[in-house]
Amino acid sequence: MPQLPYRFLDVNGLRMRIADQGQGQGPLVLLCHGFPETAYSWRHQIAALAAANHRVVAPDLRGFGGTDRPADSAQYSIMHLVADMVGLLDALGEERAVIVGNDWGATLAWQAALLRPDRFHAVAAIGVPMMGQPPVPPTRIFPQTDDAIFYTLYFQQPGVAEAEFERDIGLTLRKILYAASGDAGPRLEGDGTPNPFAMVSREQGLLAPLPTPDALPSWLSVADLDAYVGDFQASGFRGGLNLYRNLDRNWEMQHAFSGLKVAVPALFLIGERDVGLQIPGMRDIIAAMPSLVPLLRQPIYLQGSGHWAPQERPDLASEALLSFLKTL
Repeated sequence: MPQLPYRFLDVNGLRMRIADQGQGQGPLVLLCHGFPETAYSWRHQIAALAAANHRVVAPDLRGFGGTDRPADSAQYSIMHLVADMVGLLDALGEERAVIVGNDWGATLAWQAALLRPDRFHAVAAIGVPMMGQPPVPPTRIFPQTDDAIFYTLYFQQPGVAEAEFERDIGLTLRKILYAASGDAGPRLEGDGTPNPFAMVSREQGLLAPLPTPDALPSWLSVADLDAYVGDFQASGFRGGLNLYRNLDRNWEMQHAFSGLKVAVPALFLIGERDVGLQIPGMRDIIAAMPSLVPLLRQPIYLQGSGHWAPQERPDLASEALLSFLKTL
């Protein structure tokens, strides 16, 4: 298990745990994780980018791992997250960074680059494309039936998903990380492959229908899983779930920036087996991104990878990031 160079900083009134490695002359790279992850998800890229002469910083986002967990769910909006990244640069004494994110971290990276191009002079997002503003609040769009509810709606009620996920943290992480990975098989619409980020049975919850892998996938060692379990034993899942509980609040606030484009160089990566590609219209959203991100490079589909590309295909993900950084 890689021993990450963790330390703590005071950022926007939070005690934030960061991994901080490298003192090279290349631009600072800020790595933002997703859910359910922590800074540990970037263990391979931290080493690879630092070896290529970059300073690399990967924070645990608010509510995750070793970073403080505000009690008020309203303090997990996208504006709070962007402010944390600006505050992190200030605490590091750095003027600018390239911001990189996977999953929720990708949403954060897009918004940080959109709102503060003076501080985030390039962006790379993995798994989640830049999307336009929907006409109504997101929770009014997500599907539900008598028997099932879309996972983002399942996450809305405080305490429900927490109780399910915290019953056996190791099993929760094994199931979700495996089911959203490329190891779970090709993601063909209608193939019946269980997907943790889709419809959730009202009766069974999210975890029960997911397969329990006989063995961990090759990209996730026992020591890696132990690191995650330790992080979520410390933090619980509420902070991460609170990100989803701010989707409508984010929608309201983002009207202030309607029509704004991401005006910095940008890269988009996605695993060719990412469960997000099962969402109807997702490939059209990816194809339409240049209208929102004029300096977007050609999107890259990572062979064999699912939703956790930095971990599943670390060499491909690191190579793509380093090639992008060289062009800046």
